[in-house]
Amino acid sequence: SITKERTEVILQGTSSLDPNDPAAVWEEYDFKCKPGDLKRRPCLISPYHYRLDWLMWFAAFQTYEQNEWIIHLAGKLLAQEEETLSLLATNPFAGREAP
Repeated sequence: SITKERTEVILQGTSSLDPNDPAAVWEEYDFKCKPGDLKRRPCLISPYHYRLDWLMWFAAFQTYEQNEWIIHLAGKLLAQEEETLSLLATNPFAGREAP
């Protein structure tokens, strides 16, 4: 069965020197097929799927301690590792300093 509500893990970064500042602007990393923007057309690649996007769905059912790979993913995004960024639809920090 499928749940009626969908909890999502959203990864964001900020260029603010103080991430706790209420004025800090947080920018979201978009995934290729993970649901997000309601105005974006759904991604259909049947019978296959994007593994990272699929794992993000299941990560929302547990804590980050049960999905340690998310911590590693966040570290690679902070380092702007090109191989990791190629798995995403957009990098909000492209051409700018790392978050």
